[in-house]
Amino acid sequence: MGRGRAKAKQTKVARDLKYRTHETDLSALAAELHGEPASSSDEVEPEVLDKWSDYADRRD
Repeated sequence: MGRGRAKAKQTKVARDLKYRTHETDLSALAAELHGEPASSSDEVEPEVLDKWSDYADRRD
C-alpha cells in the first residue's frame, strides 16, 4: 500500500524519457564509446586550478 504516488512518478519520468526529443551529439558519444581522448573543451582553466590547489593532496 502507498505505492501509487511513487509508481505514478516513475511512470511520468519514463514517459518523459521515452517521448521527449533529445538533441544528442552523436559524434561525442561515439568518441566516448571508442575511448578517444576528450576534446580541449574539457580541460580545467588555470585560474580554477590555482583557486583549489590548496585542497589537493600533497605527495612529495
